[in-house]
Amino acid sequence: MQRLRASEQGRWSASGFGVSLLVGIGLVLGAAAIVRAGSEFNQPGNILITDQFNNRVIEIDPAGNIVWQFGNGPGDTSANAIAGTNAERVGDLRLMSGTGIPAGATMNCKKSGCVDNRVNLVDRGGNIVWQYGQFGVTGFGPDQLNTPVQNTYLPSGNVLITDQGNERVIEVRRPDNAVVWQYGQNGVAGNGPDQLNNPNAAELLANGHILISDENNNRAIEVTHTTPSHIVATFSAHGTVSGLAFASRLANGNTLLTDSNNSRIVEVDPHDNPVWEYFTNTRPGSNPSPLPTRAVRLASGHTLISDQFNDQVIEINPSKVIVASYGTINDPGFSPSTAIQMNPSNYLAVTRKISTGRRTVAVRPAWRRRRPPRR
Repeated sequence: MQRLRASEQGRWSASGFGVSLLVGIGLVLGAAAIVRAGSEFNQPGNILITDQFNNRVIEIDPAGNIVWQFGNGPGDTSANAIAGTNAERVGDLRLMSGTGIPAGATMNCKKSGCVDNRVNLVDRGGNIVWQYGQFGVTGFGPDQLNTPVQNTYLPSGNVLITDQGNERVIEVRRPDNAVVWQYGQNGVAGNGPDQLNNPNAAELLANGHILISDENNNRAIEVTHTTPSHIVATFSAHGTVSGLAFASRLANGNTLLTDSNNSRIVEVDPHDNPVWEYFTNTRPGSNPSPLPTRAVRLASGHTLISDQFNDQVIEINPSKVIVASYGTINDPGFSPSTAIQMNPSNYLAVTRKISTGRRTVAVRPAWRRRRPPRR
């Protein structure tokens, strides 16, 4: 399933890794980015949100005002925009993937859906400075993707792409776009060695391993960043997770899981024991099945959640009290200047630091589902 994401992220230059993150190859004019007059772009406290079915990435200030935007709104699914998106910050650049929009998810796509299949690195002015994948082309050959749902910029300058439709996670070397590492077999869904089933996210851990959200296998797996690779740990909250949309390693060594089908965010210890949980569908006005797509733990101890089909991003404190929210609960829409309405909220990136022990990360959902009915 393809989801909404939110990533709370600090302005960073891979400070945890001691390297500089930049530059792209070539310069291609993309969709013009909007920077509001007098706005504070890429400032501490801002949040980067992938507004999935509105085909845009927006950065909002703490008051919810849009200070930067890439994409032209729900009516534009062309190569000049981004269709069904996911993004994270890379210094002053934005790394975003065109996941595409599944058939029937919106009124703006033809019956077969809207295909994008690109991962782009975009500058402040909306220029595409690097790209992997070809717009509208589906495949697993060189420079081809199939529903890239998440991407991570690595300290080496390579890009880790979760290529969901191809059942794989790949690492791409940017200077020549070569695939230098892969977990999962092209087009093969399974739960055996080197197999995934609808992977939804992947991130590099401080120990050098890769943490993969293996959604339809209802697990997060920690695998070695080697060839061949092998599984060293599995997390599923003792088999209670259904639809593992996202996982991240916390600074305390625990792992935060987004248990999408159960509308739950659950933190587990290294032995997979649940130590904290929060359900997003118990709030007044909630969609009965909002399918949250990502949660990240902030340095403050708060948790930032992309609550997909509630069309919101929410921030909760350790006592599970909502201290901030963006979007109107269970009410999709398009607002050109604020985050009052989203459709749905898919990914967050905040210019505050996330407690991962290395850098700020992004939050994103999975999809391939129709919107659940409202209550």
